[in-house]
Amino acid sequence: MNPQAKLIFATSLLMGTTITISSNHWILAWTGLEINTLAILPLISKSHHPRAIEAATKYFLVQAAASALVLFSSMTNAWHTGQWDITQLTHPTSCLILTSAIAMKLGLAPFHFWFPEVLQGSPLTTGLLLSTAMKFPPITLLYMTSQSLNPALLTTMAILSAALGGWMGLNQTQTRKILAFSSISHLGWMAIIIAYSPKLALLNFYLYTLMTAAAFLTLNSMKVLKLSTLMTSWSKTPTLSAMLLLTLLSLAGLPPLTGFLPKWLIIEELTKQEMAPTATIISLLSLLSLFFYLRLAYCSTITLPPHTTNHMKRWHTNKPVNASIAILTTLSIMLLPISPIILTIM
Repeated sequence: MNPQAKLIFATSLLMGTTITISSNHWILAWTGLEINTLAILPLISKSHHPRAIEAATKYFLVQAAASALVLFSSMTNAWHTGQWDITQLTHPTSCLILTSAIAMKLGLAPFHFWFPEVLQGSPLTTGLLLSTAMKFPPITLLYMTSQSLNPALLTTMAILSAALGGWMGLNQTQTRKILAFSSISHLGWMAIIIAYSPKLALLNFYLYTLMTAAAFLTLNSMKVLKLSTLMTSWSKTPTLSAMLLLTLLSLAGLPPLTGFLPKWLIIEELTKQEMAPTATIISLLSLLSLFFYLRLAYCSTITLPPHTTNHMKRWHTNKPVNASIAILTTLSIMLLPISPIILTIM
């Protein structure tokens, strides 16, 4: 893809996101979401491989349906209340339709089936955009309408997402699919808290973005698409493999690392809301995703495959690590000690 086209698509993505997150009117927010969808499609299908074309088609159909539902819910609300303001979403039917539409856009269960397939058909860099930047506008819409959403529906979707994200990721061998299911289970944690503490859901999203970006860029740098390649990568890039191990454990939410912070705060908030059983269930479900993160971590650093591999040994190059990977990895490992500062900013 030539640089001019890339620049146009990147600018459109930035513009679509900015329009959505800064708008007060439903039509403007919908326009931003549409610009975003149209800008990412060429980036998904740029390899012209049948898998990529299929991924782009699936993405387009799902996002078009979700956008139509967003428009429908806002029109229903305007019909009953005369309000087009995003924060004035008060009609119960509109709230339900909007929650379903945003769940579809984000890939929350039970509307998650498209997400692993689309991520599998996309390059790693586009996969990173789909997992982080493309989820920001829908999350901001949830943030702005959080006071009128149905907490029971969100909690059900959240627990379903955490369960399915964990279970379905267990037997995957493709790194992009594993990261897709990881994203689904993280979205469950965001959805469960957004009705009670929207700022906490945003903090969770920011930290998730940091950790996922570090994981995707590391895998992209190592050219790893499946677990069998990851097993032989330690001989080629030992430092990156060690960093990937820590990033994955942080994504899993293990205590001394950054990923533990949002989980800890969410469990604390749920307990304050007298939802201790819910907090217990979602914490236990996160053990499922911990299993596949540990599997990835195990493959990336500890094992040599027990059989002779079909992969040719690549030359060990002392290629310098990309600065962005270094910064993102550091942030995704070491932010827990400064959590009091983060909380005062929030």
